Amino acid sequence: MVLVDTLLVLILGLCLSATSGFRVFVPMLGLSIAALTGHVTLSPELAWIGTQPALIAFSTATVLEIGAYYIPWVDNLLDTIATPAAFIAGTVIMASVAVDLSPFLQWSLALIAGGGSASFFQLATAGIRAGSTAATGGLANPVFSTLELGGSLIVTILAIVLPVAGLIVLLGIAYFVITRARRISSRSAARP
Repeated sequence: MVLVDTLLVLILGLCLSATSGFRVFVPMLGLSIAALTGHVTLSPELAWIGTQPALIAFSTATVLEIGAYYIPWVDNLLDTIATPAAFIAGTVIMASVAVDLSPFLQWSLALIAGGGSASFFQLATAGIRAGSTAATGGLANPVFSTLELGGSLIVTILAIVLPVAGLIVLLGIAYFVITRARRISSRSAARP
């Protein structure tokens, strides 16, 4: 039973970390709410995530981040800031839920799985947005922003409530992002 619980916690961490590549603060806010309501246990050194001040900060940051991604060209600028922020958020999220692991394993997993998955999704969606900006002058970017926000919300909620379902949805999103990024890349390469 302990192995199953550990696996579910790691899936939770992976899902939340990966979705910080869509929106940095949505999964942080979800994790804060889950910790405050007793649904998630955080590692002692990162227990601050489950405090009232953190909840207020994550709520404010989430609203500002969501709004900024609906402003054409600002969204592309925000991607340059969000790329390192997503890596940091993904790392912190994974480390915060990896409670029963040795510190070496906890932080190795946090950097590789947490930071790596967040960076993958952030870079892929930033590339899609850059292609959208080039093709439509930024007019289609709000559509992509809505899809990213929806994906972040859905996977965050599922990861907390039904981690395996969250992972399945995340894998589906990964497939979509990879195929979309390949199409955009091949179109760009085909242009003289």
